[in-house]
Amino acid sequence: MRMALGVSYLGQRYQGWQSQPSGQTVQDRLEAALAQFATHPVSTLCAGRTDAGVHGLMQVVHFDTELQRSPFSWVRGTNAFLPPDIAVHWARPVPEAFHARACATARRYAYVLLQSPVRPSVEAGRVGWVFRPLDGDAMRQAAAHLLGEHDFTSFRASACQALSPVKTLHRIDITRKGPAQPEPGEDWSPCYWRFEFEGNAFLHHMIRNIMGCLVAIGQGARPASWMAEVLAARSRDAAAPTFSPDGLYFLGPVYDAAWGLPRRTAAYDALP
Repeated sequence: MRMALGVSYLGQRYQGWQSQPSGQTVQDRLEAALAQFATHPVSTLCAGRTDAGVHGLMQVVHFDTELQRSPFSWVRGTNAFLPPDIAVHWARPVPEAFHARACATARRYAYVLLQSPVRPSVEAGRVGWVFRPLDGDAMRQAAAHLLGEHDFTSFRASACQALSPVKTLHRIDITRKGPAQPEPGEDWSPCYWRFEFEGNAFLHHMIRNIMGCLVAIGQGARPASWMAEVLAARSRDAAAPTFSPDGLYFLGPVYDAAWGLPRRTAAYDALP
C-alpha cells in the first residue's frame, strides 16, 4: 500500500533534504528509520526539497510498502529510530494515485527574522538576523510587485534545475511581533519579523534571494520600487546577495481536501 507521512525537522545538522553519499541528509535519516521499522528498504518522494540549514514543519513524503500497520504505528515506530531533531507527526494510507510532489497545488514557506542589535543565542540557526530596524510598510510595498505569475530568473540560483523560471506567487504576508515602544535607553525595540510565502512552486534559493532584497529595502538601502526593477531585469546579478538559510521553514504543501491530509502541525504555533 502507499503511505503518506508528515515530517518535521531542524535543518542545522543536515546537508539539506535530498539523499547524498555522505548520508547526512534528512531523507537519508528518514529512510534509514523507515527501513528499520518496516524491515525492508524504503524509498521516499517528498513534496519539496529543502537546502542545507533549512527547516521543515510539515514536509510530506509518500512511499510504497507491503507492511500492514496502523497509521499511529508508523508514527511511533519510525520515530523510535529517528534522531531528536526529526519527527514524523502523522501517517495516512493514500491511494496509489497520490504523489507527494505532483499532487501539491501550492507550497508554503516562512522566514523568521530577528531584528536586534545583539545576535541570536538560543535561536541561533533557527532565525535570520538583522541589526538595523526594518520598515515594514516599505517591505510590503516591495513584496506586492512579486505577486502573480512572473519570470523569477533574478531570484534563481545558478544551480537551479527547474525547467522554467516562471512561477506564481499567491501570497506574501509580512508581520512584526514584539514591543511597540523601545525599552529605556534603547533607540528602537528588538522584535521578530515573520515573512510567509505561498506559491505554486519555488526556484532554488528563490525565497532566500527575495529575502535579501526585502531586507535591503526594509533597511532603506533601496526604495520599494527597486523590487520591480530586479524582477524585470531577469538577471541574478540585479538582486541582493542570497540571505541566510537559518530562518527559513518549509511549512508544507497544499493538497486538495479530497486527499484527507492534515494542513498543519502543532509546530506551526512554535514560530514567532
